[in-house]
Order: sequence, then structure tokens, then C-alpha cells
Amino acid sequence: MDGTKYGNLFDGKKGDFIRITSMEIEGVMRRRLLDLGFVPGAVVEVIRKSPLGDPIAFRVSQTTIALRKEESTRIQGELIQHD
Repeated sequence: MDGTKYGNLFDGKKGDFIRITSMEIEGVMRRRLLDLGFVPGAVVEVIRKSPLGDPIAFRVSQTTIALRKEESTRIQGELIQHD
């Protein structure tokens, strides 16, 4: 699984798999996301995007969570090929 493109979670398309490389979120929200499995190295699947693009549903570590643009643009990752 080689990383093919870098960006943030917000830029992902439905069905994409993104490996988290870094997070630029601080405080309580950072702790909450870390507890849910949004940690560097974790693979996140883009499940669903709302018609206007905000929020977006992601799956990570058997958990599905919707994030707003404010949070998803601050989580960097690489698009990966998933078998």
C-alpha cells in the first residue's frame, strides 16, 4: 500500500482510503479524535459526503464519525491503494 497523494481528509472522495500523517488540532477535540482512533498511521475510509460537502462521514477503527470541514481540513494524510 503505497501512498500516492497527500492532502487532508476533507479533500477525500467517497470510497477513498487515507492514511493519517498528522493532525493540526489541539485541545479537547484532539483528545476526542485520538480516543476514536484518528492517530497517525491509522487508515480512514471516506464513507459519505453531504450534498454541500460538510459534514463528511469517516470510518476508522470500526467507528463511524462525521466531521465538519473545520476539523477534516486539519487532518493531513496520504491517499492509499486499498486491496
